[in-house]
Amino acid sequence: MSSAITDEMTAALPTVVREIEQFVASEGWNRPARMFALVDTTELLEAEPDLEEQLNTQSPLTPVAQDELPSQDLGEALAGISWPERVLGCALVQEIVVLPPEAEQELPEEGSAAQEAAAEHPERREARIVAGVLRSGTQTCVLRLRNKSPEQDSDDAAESFDGDPETEEGELVEDSALAPNLLNALHATFEE
Repeated sequence: MSSAITDEMTAALPTVVREIEQFVASEGWNRPARMFALVDTTELLEAEPDLEEQLNTQSPLTPVAQDELPSQDLGEALAGISWPERVLGCALVQEIVVLPPEAEQELPEEGSAAQEAAAEHPERREARIVAGVLRSGTQTCVLRLRNKSPEQDSDDAAESFDGDPETEEGELVEDSALAPNLLNALHATFEE
């Protein structure tokens, strides 16, 4: 039986999402999309007491990394996910390209053509978005802009990453409505 989502868990969601972003940032850029299940810390410790040293026992929610998502259609992958009752929420980490609003208006309508145009746009910025939701409907997002130039060769970037996210990480933006379509897709993973 799963515990109920408490006010403390709801309040902790933004902090947990920021912690996930920091964890993923420590691995560098150019990573595939990843999912995290959000579970009740107390229940996890009751089931796995040996994890106590590895967990933030002060947080009511613990993120649990899942297998990497397929690199094909993310929407299709999310549509195939459903969670057991003990999973109280989930978070998705994805690297994206961000454009200024005026550049977005110039993009082609068709999906793959729009992606290609965005990837080649001179004003593009690489970013990492982490979207998190709880079964109760609570949601939040953080977006980390990358400092390094998108023109930098991705192999060079991976080789030069020294494990310190501060050298590559730029501005952090937090907003519960940054990625409405992604948030809706995450909420849908809890629908029966």
